[in-house]
Amino acid sequence: MEKLLLLTTWLFMLSSLNGQPEGVLNCCEGDVLFLLDSSGSVSSYEHSRMLDFLSQLVLPFSLGEDQVRIGLLQVGTQPRVEFGFDAHSAQGGLQGALRGVKPLRGDTNTVEALRIAKDRVLRQGPGGGARPGLPRVLVWLTDGVKPGDVIGPMAELRQEGVTVLVVSTGHGNYQVLREVVSPPAEDHLYFVDIEDMSIILEDLRDVIIEIIRAERIQVRDVSSNAATLQWRPVLSGLPGHYEIRFGPRPTGGTGGAGGGPGTSPSTGGGRYQRLVQSADSDTVRLTDLKADTTYTATLTPESNRQSFNTLSVTFTTHAEVQSPAVVRVSEPGPTSVRVSWGPLQPEVVTSYSVEYSALPAGKLQTMTVDKRQNSTLLKNLQPDSTYLVTVGARLSSGQERAMSVKVCTKEATPALSDLQLTAADGGAVRADWRGGADGLKGYWLTWEGRQAGTARRSSTYLPPSSLSTRLDDLPPSARVCVSPVYGRARGEGLCCTAPFASEGPAYGSRS
Repeated sequence: MEKLLLLTTWLFMLSSLNGQPEGVLNCCEGDVLFLLDSSGSVSSYEHSRMLDFLSQLVLPFSLGEDQVRIGLLQVGTQPRVEFGFDAHSAQGGLQGALRGVKPLRGDTNTVEALRIAKDRVLRQGPGGGARPGLPRVLVWLTDGVKPGDVIGPMAELRQEGVTVLVVSTGHGNYQVLREVVSPPAEDHLYFVDIEDMSIILEDLRDVIIEIIRAERIQVRDVSSNAATLQWRPVLSGLPGHYEIRFGPRPTGGTGGAGGGPGTSPSTGGGRYQRLVQSADSDTVRLTDLKADTTYTATLTPESNRQSFNTLSVTFTTHAEVQSPAVVRVSEPGPTSVRVSWGPLQPEVVTSYSVEYSALPAGKLQTMTVDKRQNSTLLKNLQPDSTYLVTVGARLSSGQERAMSVKVCTKEATPALSDLQLTAADGGAVRADWRGGADGLKGYWLTWEGRQAGTARRSSTYLPPSSLSTRLDDLPPSARVCVSPVYGRARGEGLCCTAPFASEGPAYGSRS
């Protein structure tokens, strides 16, 4: 007899699941706590009718850590948590627990029940029963008789992010109940006779779904001809696969909202494409899409172990902008400049070419850049010059597209300037200059002159950090020259004649 009863119960649940509302399975993620009035003002018959209503209300939901979790808190003289959110991860256990709930009787101590809900069951974080970051819903089923001062406690729950719904089966205070529910009251407050609770079943369930709906499917990396479909895997550890269908949304049709359940698009006329992904996958790249077109994509997890509803999402591809649509210049210097372009379109571009030459008739230089690169540094340019730079894209279709810009390099910073000779004590001469440039290796200082009819000459190397030196025993009116030293050659220098001790400073000129 016991086996027969279990079999009957299982068949009833199976038939209920097969006839459940479309799109409820695997649709949602959140914690729903039912606050059930089982005080002395609620008869045993009314209590059982409320439990039957709850059983039908929650039956279609997928339960579990990544799904919906259900808790039940009864109101009596001493409110009691019948089961918390972690208690049931399958409908069989939940339905059995609901059938075994007994009324508490006594006073309607709703205020204490709300304290328990706030401090223990619905609390997120350490010591709480609710999952952080997920929606929380409190559904209060009451006959409306002497609920107590619930306005304040309910307001605290709402302030903490809990959505409050109320179902009243009696003649409760409408103003009080309207004040405690989360807005809009017309969607979250229900007055219904105990015999007619079934008439609000679907409406209440739809409201809960909208609150805890999970974005289990989304579209990212959308371009003019491709998009990536990403979903939260639900087939982990199960045999099966994912079936993906996508195609342009029919004119005048409506697609599913992002992440919401929806109906697979029609495959009539061959407009929709079908892909199959393994059970351990969670993304797929949709390619060969049309630019500036609205698409509907559906995802159907298929497994012989468990039923899942179809999810759908609607997205619009970007308008077609062939690269390069824009070319920018940055980091200008005397001998280099950076050129960047966009947008990157690796799906349709095979490579980029960059051509540049100094105007008006400089030598043409060319380089090839990878299709995933959107900038390059042009080097070894002439200072203070204008270049014509052309960025070209070679498309997979065989076509080419190009865009040109003019680029100006900066004036070169002189490696040497302002050479000055000043008479110093002891008959010496001090040489000072300004300098510093990219690639400078140092300075070459040379002096030559005649003393007592004899020609004299001396040279010395100075490091690039030296911007002055002392020259001793310099012949009168000696010619002093300083030149910048680069890697393989000396640059243009400055020269001036050393002054006599009674003269002022001498200034250099180009040698």
